[in-house]
Amino acid sequence: MRTSHAILILTLAAAVAGCSNPGLRDLQPPGPGPDEFSVLPVKPLTQPKDYAFLPAPTPGGGNLTDPTPKADAVVALGGNESALNPNTAVPSSDAALVTASSRYGVPANTRQVVEEDDTAFRKRRGRWTGLRLFPVDRYAQVYERQSIDPFSATEAARQRGLETPSSPPSE
Repeated sequence: MRTSHAILILTLAAAVAGCSNPGLRDLQPPGPGPDEFSVLPVKPLTQPKDYAFLPAPTPGGGNLTDPTPKADAVVALGGNESALNPNTAVPSSDAALVTASSRYGVPANTRQVVEEDDTAFRKRRGRWTGLRLFPVDRYAQVYERQSIDPFSATEAARQRGLETPSSPPSE
């Protein structure tokens, strides 16, 4: 009698635990709290070389001590800070790339269209993936048909005579 009650309780507990739906790799913050990555330290105060050539203050505008993380990263990696200015022309070294990538036109709402298509795809494919007894990676299930097997791709490239790096052993 005791054993049957214990089995019944364990079965019910497993059934209730299997009903949880953690979502599809939800990377959103868990609550409305502050985002610690949005707080950036300001640059240190420095004394200007000449007070006569200071920029005029602009209400709501930028300040010399305001953080510029993108520009700082570009300079730290050896790039040119002026390349971040959207008003500058495309460098001649990148002109061929820009021409090739925009040969069919560049719609302004590409990101929104891709997001809507992906949401519809996940909704269609993820309809029955929530019915599992044990927690599984729903992301891998939904996108399983679109994944590439690296070992078969490497083997196909080798069959065509292409040089390929060595792959880690398959399990």
